Formats: sequence, structure tokens, C-alpha cells
Amino acid sequence: MNCAPVPAELIEYIKKGSCFIIAGHKEPDGDCIGSQLALRSALLRLGKKAIVCAEGPYKRTELRDFIGQLVSNPFDSGHNYSDARVIIADCSGRERTGELYDFLDKFPCAIIDHHAAVTHPPSTLQAPVYVDANSPSCTLLVYKIIKALGLELTKDEATLLLFGLCTDTGFFRHMTEKNAGAFEAAADMIRSGASPKEIFNIINGGKSLSSRILTGNILSRTESYFDGRLLISWETLDEYNTFGLESRDSDILNQLLLSVKGVEATVIIRQECADNCTVSLRSIDKIDVSQIASSFDGGGHKNASGLTMKGTISFVKQNMLNSFSAFFTR
Repeated sequence: MNCAPVPAELIEYIKKGSCFIIAGHKEPDGDCIGSQLALRSALLRLGKKAIVCAEGPYKRTELRDFIGQLVSNPFDSGHNYSDARVIIADCSGRERTGELYDFLDKFPCAIIDHHAAVTHPPSTLQAPVYVDANSPSCTLLVYKIIKALGLELTKDEATLLLFGLCTDTGFFRHMTEKNAGAFEAAADMIRSGASPKEIFNIINGGKSLSSRILTGNILSRTESYFDGRLLISWETLDEYNTFGLESRDSDILNQLLLSVKGVEATVIIRQECADNCTVSLRSIDKIDVSQIASSFDGGGHKNASGLTMKGTISFVKQNMLNSFSAFFTR
């Protein structure tokens, strides 16, 4: 399954612009940050002015070396961006950029996304849309854009692109026989200087001992539902206050839970304050957790999605059980 070609409108949008604000979604991941920074590098090589913006918070330890390259408000940078064009990466619209929304709403806006959102704005020269839900990562779309602009990858760009691709594919473990094109692009990134070994260490290394203790706590309270097909666990508010954001490691948690025989989906609930939780949803194959996430104004992919919900852990857990029952009681 190959990615859709880059729209001519998007290439024209980039070529005619001289100044760009490259925005990402709240709580960015490696695919979002990798897409933004690689695209900025390419635009700078074309002689454009470009700045990368994201709201945060930056919960993932693998992002710590990139945070210094992002700003929360482009107009605090000392540069004049009054004539800027916006490119939003890894989400389908301004609304997911958080507090950036009020700034970005004043500018023409292009979208680069690989999520299967229900609707997207119409593609025009002033607002070109490059959306392909068949792409395993947004960085793969940015890779195609850089090539369509007539550029060869630098080592830094290749590293950023492979970092994002590895993030969203679970270091290729979510790839299928339909993703040959992604492997071909990955090979080009490696030929351009990206090191899979270094990227694996960025994503999986540098964890704290407290992150492993917290993982053990969450694993120890895991509950099984629907004859073992669904596993649910949670992080308490006390744990959140004790261990903090940097001790979170959803990827290893979900890997461990999804490896249990008979499991088809997992839910990790995190109580972040007295009346609000974040929820991580994962599935192996058949269950489309993005449908559940979108029903609560969240989003993501068929096998990996997330959402935020008002309420306590017990309230959120019951909502998740009610939602998954539609899949498990058919």
C-alpha cells in the first residue's frame, strides 16, 4: 500500500511562501516533532524562514533533546511573522494545536496528516490538505514532500524522519505486507545517514528507575474483562504526583499487556488531577480503538489512540467498559 502523491497545491503553497509557522498537536510525540523539525530544515534549505511551534506538555523522555528547538508562541521569538503561512503536521486542524489556535487562525493553513479523521477542510491553494490514512506515519508524508521539492535528505532530516516512522510503527512491529513503500523510504533514510540503532536508543533508552517501578505498579493491578480479551489498568493521582510525567512509559506497558495470550485490546487510565483522566487505548488487529477515542473527542489510529475525559478512574473505567462491550458482545 503506497502513500498518496503529494498534492501540487501543497508544493505551490510552499514555493510561493517565504515565511512559515510549522505547528503540531498538543502533547506531541516523536512523529509530530520529527515531521515538524525535518520540514523546517528543508524549508530553511530552500531559503525560507520557518519556526516550529507546539504547546506541550512534553511527556516523553525521547523528546528531551528536541524541546529546545520548539516555541509555544511564534510571536515571542522576536521575528515578524505577520505574512506567515501555517503548516500543521500530524493532526487534521487548528483545534488540536491547543492554545496556538488563536494565533494560527489568522493565517492561511496547510495540513499534513495521516490520521483517519472524519472530515478535513477542502483543499485549496491557500489551504492545501495532504492527508493519507494509509501512511504509517506523518514523517513518511514529509519525506515525500521533501523529495517533491527536489531535495535530497540531509543526515539530520533522515534521522528525524526515521525517528518519527519508528515511533508510530512501534519500531516496525505494526507494519504489514502492505507497507513495502515505508520500508523503501526507511532504507533511503538510512542511506542518508540515519542510524536505526541510535534511534532505538533514543526511543527506548534513558528511562528512570522510577519509571520501571511505576510500570510494575500499574501492571500489578491489571484487570481482565470479556474472557481475557480486554485488559484495563490505571495510574492513581498519588502516583502521578509521586512519579511525575517523565516516569510514564506507555509503550512498554502496552507491549507487555498486548503480549498476554487472548488479549485483543488494552486500556491504561491515568488520573492527572482530581477530576480529569487521560486514556491510552491499544489493540492488536480487529478492534478499531480510534472509534472509541473519537466518540470522546479523542483521536489516533485503528490500533493506537487516546483521549481525555472528565471524571475519576472508576467513572472513566466504566465508560471504557461500556464502549468496548459493543465490540466484545457482538
